Amino acid sequence: MADRIIAGQHTPASDDVTHQQDASDILENKLSQLQSLLSCCYGDCSEWFDSIGGRHRDNIMWIAADLAADAALLSQVLLKRVEAESRPKA
Repeated sequence: MADRIIAGQHTPASDDVTHQQDASDILENKLSQLQSLLSCCYGDCSEWFDSIGGRHRDNIMWIAADLAADAALLSQVLLKRVEAESRPKA
């Protein structure tokens, strides 16, 4: 049995739950998912990745690219929040 949960939290039950999550929590989840996904593509699992065929490899890389793009957008949201909170109040 695995000693830890790979993706951290369970998938939200509905879209409304996702909108209630903080951007930092969503970012953490996306990065955990990306890390787990990419761990299937190198090291001990690289033989599996090589053997699944070009179409599946492309789909996995497409998922990874989507997760990375989501993480980039969420990081911008968080940076704007930090900048706004650090501005002096008038």
